[in-house]
Amino acid sequence: MGTALIYLLVVAVVAAIVFVLASLVFGRGEELAPLAPDATPTRLPSGEVRGEDVRSLRFRQVLRGYRMGEVDWVLDRLAEELDEVAAQRDTLAARVRELEGGHR
Repeated sequence: MGTALIYLLVVAVVAAIVFVLASLVFGRGEELAPLAPDATPTRLPSGEVRGEDVRSLRFRQVLRGYRMGEVDWVLDRLAEELDEVAAQRDTLAARVRELEGGHR
């Protein structure tokens, strides 16, 4: 009976140590508060994004690489900027064709 109690106590202590170590390494599962509307998780301007902004961009490294949320946010933001620039380019190209057609 005494041996079983000692084994049970050792198992409980080992389980508690494993739990504490896992909590320290992986956190407790809490979520971060959402960012403010104009805040950015990385250093990009809130207005137009230029090539030098992207080149100077650095992501924080975490235990298994980069923060996936930050990378996804930057990629979405760059995609929006590229879509906007492409739309402006297409509009200007159509206007140039229109103006060139009117002068002939």
